[in-house]
Amino acid sequence: ARLLLTPELSICGYPPRDLLLNPAFIKAMEQALTTLSTQLPPDLAVLVGTAEANDAALTQGEKSLFNSMVWIAEGKIQRRFRKRLLPTYDVFDEDRYFASGRNSEVMSLDGINIGITVCEDLWNEDSFWGRRSYNTNPIADLAAQQVDFVVNLSASPFCLGKQAVREAMLQHMARRYAVPILYVNQVGGNDDLIFDGRSLAVNRQGDLIGRGQEFTTDVLWVEFDPQKRDAVSAQVAPALSPMAELWNALVLGVKDYTRKCGFRQAVLGLSGGIDSALVAAIAAAALGPEQVLGILMPSPFSSEHSVTDALALAQNLGIQTQQIPISPLMTAYETALEPLFAGTESGVAEENIQARIRGNLLMAIANKFHRLLISTGNKSELAVGYCTLYGDMSGGLAAIADVPKTRVYELCQWLNSPDSAPWLQQIALKAQDPSAEVIPDHILTKPPSAELKPGQVDQDSLPPYDVLDDILERYIDLHQSSSEIIANGHDAATVKRVLTLVKRSEFKRQQAAPGLKITDRAFGTGWRMPIAAQWETEMPLPPATTES
Repeated sequence: ARLLLTPELSICGYPPRDLLLNPAFIKAMEQALTTLSTQLPPDLAVLVGTAEANDAALTQGEKSLFNSMVWIAEGKIQRRFRKRLLPTYDVFDEDRYFASGRNSEVMSLDGINIGITVCEDLWNEDSFWGRRSYNTNPIADLAAQQVDFVVNLSASPFCLGKQAVREAMLQHMARRYAVPILYVNQVGGNDDLIFDGRSLAVNRQGDLIGRGQEFTTDVLWVEFDPQKRDAVSAQVAPALSPMAELWNALVLGVKDYTRKCGFRQAVLGLSGGIDSALVAAIAAAALGPEQVLGILMPSPFSSEHSVTDALALAQNLGIQTQQIPISPLMTAYETALEPLFAGTESGVAEENIQARIRGNLLMAIANKFHRLLISTGNKSELAVGYCTLYGDMSGGLAAIADVPKTRVYELCQWLNSPDSAPWLQQIALKAQDPSAEVIPDHILTKPPSAELKPGQVDQDSLPPYDVLDDILERYIDLHQSSSEIIANGHDAATVKRVLTLVKRSEFKRQQAAPGLKITDRAFGTGWRMPIAAQWETEMPLPPATTES
């Protein structure tokens, strides 16, 4: 190779967030670049992403850093290129740290002129989006300079469906400006964000000629023909199905979060329900079944199948289990609270004690044996607050907090199909028989229930999940008002109730464990709602009820 491309801020990883406010962190990056320049082959040109001090910050009132790409060759730093467009939407907050680069710059290598862009610099093509978010279009600027090709060094977080948009956008711009585009993306999990890799190469006709592998480290080799002024060959990794894409994203997110936080093992509560079954399968694939411990904590209200289903799941996955009945602890709580609770009816507070007992037991086990506690709540529950603070919300990571309940079922059904076998080789049952059932059928078919009182099922408190998830998607992802949601066929009282629950549950979400982001609108870094707010979405809210 003559030129090696690396992702945005590759020297430290993206996003470093407020580490960028620490001068020692910036200095360490500069020292690492100097060391790297002496270690790289002198005839290899390398573009490395870094945060660079802005010397004009004090005199011109700018931010103190640039988001830069550094060209290293011949044993030294040759030149620096600065990111121009700084996103401040969703999970991005780059204007907090960086000043904008002033020009779209060109790197000349062996007589080939290469336009340099960094991530967001690529995402402002008005002819593709039908709008322009910034006053400049770096790709158009570089095309006007008649560059031979454009490189884009990205740290672009994953969400479902995003890769198709990336590819369509790159192909559109390559055709419009008649310039090849090489796009490189970070891979790995950083906190709640998952980066999917899938670097791309598009020729000047807009044909996709190269695609890196998904959710794994990869090197994409691209040949550029100076005579044709075009990228002419690369390898194209096959695209994943939507379910395989979602599965691989969640597995990578759990694997990297666990490793980067210094854990090797995980623990979770196994209820015999579908959510904990999916999380157990993800953890087993991410860390290895031998590193996962499932804790069964039956109460007097637990059905017999809760235990048998959980044990059948554990056997299928090959994970360890322990049982801790919570009846004695429930009695102790009842005795301690009896003087204060005397004369009141048993209700939500007593039900939630069970969830909090379980949360305390799981945290104690995690603490004692240095295991990461992975919570098992899904996006539907987190949206409407059908979860208990300091109970089932306890944990260091919420693996499926951005996965709606209906999609939980879809993913579990996919796990039981032969299509999932290539991604489940760590689970012996699936490796031996691609058509083997990973999630016991009874878990998929029984009504979901928290089992905090006799005969309880989720639908006692919530609309059917297909109805609930459609309302939530329209409200959270599509920003529809209550009247728009009702106009799309939903019952007015149900919509009012669901939107009220979403608003009243904000204080819970702000105390939740980090959740892996897999949609455009996750309850994480990019969700910035106030807790104490009186704004109403066109409907008067009913009186406040007891926290559940």
